[in-house]
Order: sequence, then C-alpha cells, then structure tokens
Amino acid sequence: MAGAKSLQPRIISSFFGDRSIRSTQPLLHHFHFDLGRRHVSMQLSRTFSGLTNLLFNRRDVDEVIDGKRKRLRPGTVSPRRPVPEHITKPPYVESPKPPGISSGLEIHDKKGIESMRASGRLAAMVREYAGTLVKPGVTTDEIDEAVHNMIIENGAYPSPLGYGGFPKSVCTSVNECICHGIPDSRPLEDGDIINIDVTVYLNGYHGDTSATFFCGNVDEKAEKLVEATKESLDKAIAICGPGVEYKKIGKIIHDHADKHRYGVVREFVGHGVGCVFHADPVVLHFRNNEAGHMVLNQTFTIEPMLTMGSRKPIMWDDNWTVVTEDASLSAQFEHTILITKDGAEILTSC
Repeated sequence: MAGAKSLQPRIISSFFGDRSIRSTQPLLHHFHFDLGRRHVSMQLSRTFSGLTNLLFNRRDVDEVIDGKRKRLRPGTVSPRRPVPEHITKPPYVESPKPPGISSGLEIHDKKGIESMRASGRLAAMVREYAGTLVKPGVTTDEIDEAVHNMIIENGAYPSPLGYGGFPKSVCTSVNECICHGIPDSRPLEDGDIINIDVTVYLNGYHGDTSATFFCGNVDEKAEKLVEATKESLDKAIAICGPGVEYKKIGKIIHDHADKHRYGVVREFVGHGVGCVFHADPVVLHFRNNEAGHMVLNQTFTIEPMLTMGSRKPIMWDDNWTVVTEDASLSAQFEHTILITKDGAEILTSC
C-alpha cells in the first residue's frame, strides 16, 4: 500500500506525469508514473485543496499579471464537432476513460514507417496551418474548428477528440497554460503565446506534434522562453539514435533550461506513439536515472515544457487544463521522431 504522498492526484504523458496536481473536483482517471519501478497505474483522485477554486473561479476578478496580461480564465466550450462515419476512429473514442500507456515499444516495418511518415506529415501541415490563424481577436474555438475540418478533409481523425472524454479536436494552451487547454470562446490577445498541440489518426497511425506561436507583438521575455524551449527540443532530438539511453534526453533538456534559468515541468512526459496514441517508452524531460535505450525503427515523442517561473502545475475544474501555479508563462514544442541507423528522423516536419 502506498504512503500518504502517493494519495495526491497525479497525471502522466503530454496527456499525463509524476507530481501532485491540485484540483477542487474529482478528476478523470489519470496516470501515475513511479520513477523507481517504471510502473504506470490508473488512479482516481477525489480530494483536493481549494486552491483552484480560489485562483480560477472568481470570475468577477480580472487579475493582472506583471502589470500587463490578465490571468487566463475559462471561456464557453462549444458542442463536440461531428466526424463523418467513413473516417476510421481509434478504439478509445467510445470510452470515457483514457486507455493509458500501452506496454511495449512502437517498432515498425517498412509499411509502418511509411504510414507513420504520412500521419506525421499531415499533423505537421495542420499544425502550421493552425499557426497562421493565431491573431488578436481569433478564438481558440475557431482554431479548433479549422483544425477539425482540415483533419477530416484529409481522411483522418483528430486523435484528442473523445480521448478520455476530451471534448475538442486540438489542445490550445495559452500563456500560463502548460498543456491540454480546451479550445473555447476566449479571443486571443495581442502579446499572448499559444501552444497548439495536434495529433491525427491516419490509416491506423497517430502523428503527434505541437508548437508555440506568437500572437501579435510578444515581449522579449516571452520570445526568449519560446526560443529556449524550441532549442531544448532540437538539442534532444540531435542526440537520439539506436542504443542511446532515454535519460540523455532529460539531461540535455534540463541542462538547457538551467542555462536560461527556466523551470522544467516534470508531470508530463513524451511517449511512444504509432498504432496507439500513448505507448512505451515514457520519455522524461528532466534529469533522471531511468533505464532503457532507443532501438532501430521505433517512434516516440519528445515534448518539453519550460516555464518562466514556477514549474508546479494546477489543474482546472474541467479536469484537463493545466496551468502554472504562479501564472507564469509556459511554452512547449513537440515532435514525433523515428529512430534510424543514422540517428533520428523528425516525422512531424513539413
């Protein structure tokens, strides 16, 4: 039986992690990653502090951060968008519970590699198109609609839609939102930064990617955070190859974040991806001593999240949106990569 600390709510992957997330409402089933035993287990959290209620449910108070931007508030979420019957859906769509991380690596034959390239290429195209929509006054729900339509027009399914009950086709994480922001009626404002996380399910394979975009005129501090986050991902991908230990990914990202005095979010991790949305390995973005090494023809994501202030996350009452404890900015970039004999191929580039 676990000790008291393990009774705290936890989540894992970039739909998941390893430390406490406080909320005021019971959460969906999420995942706890035990660093010592490399074990992923389901856990339903039921009791939390009232911190989220204090910070986010006082709708009559528009708190200003750093004398400039307002603290992020939830908007109105529109109804779930339909998907044509002829489009193949992943098996988890009809279940309200996330399926978790599947054991076993995603290792592909020649046909599988080509399928992963196709899904990754489409995901990248959708990501870049979504980025062109980022302008003051545009709502994240409008971005979701455009992403949804582009994905289904290309014969694919938007992987987040229906994953553990997630209500939208893309994640849009604005300013202090670390990840899993639900698109809603909030208009983007000049100076915002927004991470757009796109995953498509094409011909039975998932392609998963994200990038952080600037909305209008962004200040220098935000630009530097976003730049450093992208650099940390690039540096991590550069050291990948057959036989390389996964823990080297965490070290190089953490070292780069420390150089710029940014926090590294530990609760959300990269993951194997392919025929299933989330599979082994669990890819940690911080220094660790976990065992395991990369193998030829496997695919997984690397998706570091860096913060300007506190790296501690708080979950909103929607059971998905995760924000920094102190409302400091957070940025993220993600690619799906293929391990090749020469290193790593980025599948989600275009």
